[in-house]
Amino acid sequence: MSKPALIVSDLHLGAVPTEIRDEFIRFTRHWQGAAETLLINGDLFDFWFEYRTVVQSEHFHLLRALADLRESGVGLILIGGNHDAWGGAFLEDQIGMRLEEGPVELELAGRRALVAHGDGIGPGDHGYKMLKRTLRSRPARRLVRLIHPDLAARIVRRVSRTGVRDEIQVKKSRERAKVLETQATALLESRADIDLVVFGHCHVPQVKRIGSHGTYVNSGDWVEHRTVTLVTAEGVRQQEWQG
Repeated sequence: MSKPALIVSDLHLGAVPTEIRDEFIRFTRHWQGAAETLLINGDLFDFWFEYRTVVQSEHFHLLRALADLRESGVGLILIGGNHDAWGGAFLEDQIGMRLEEGPVELELAGRRALVAHGDGIGPGDHGYKMLKRTLRSRPARRLVRLIHPDLAARIVRRVSRTGVRDEIQVKKSRERAKVLETQATALLESRADIDLVVFGHCHVPQVKRIGSHGTYVNSGDWVEHRTVTLVTAEGVRQQEWQG
């Protein structure tokens, strides 16, 4: 029996209770040697930046668990999200992750998938798209390296709104979910060679069949839902991790 590919996203570790981190570590241990791939579709961390000689100590236990998962034979792919697109040699060489910015095309359990975190997808939002290009540029990376890691993390946490789930944020999430579904539908209808379109970002889990061949997956989040999507040769299903 073939092994499934697993998809998760939007854990925002570092800005959520440590119980979420610990549960995700249990999740990785459960799947050691039993999955083909773990695709983390962005925002694994609420803030991640690779300094040349410094690693964020609060993520030590998680990083060790991911390294163990990779050593068990499970491939690791991390798509850069809007909170953690600044990965580098440490995640690649020491943890064994494959880093991608997205959109990127991947093979997941024998299915061709187009994957992106979802931020900046669709029309409009030109201000954010310009900001995204700026923050991911080499000059911006060099500038951040001049800031002490503790100060950089403090600044990011002041502007991050991960813990805010008021009515305005819920409405925005639903609006983003509709935009992403529309974009995924258009992609699947125009690309007969693509089996899956996978987005995250909006924290709204979804699996929807599009046409005769395609499936749209939104990987949801672990802030509220602990969503896991399993992709196999037989089909695609989504569930909440219950330990």
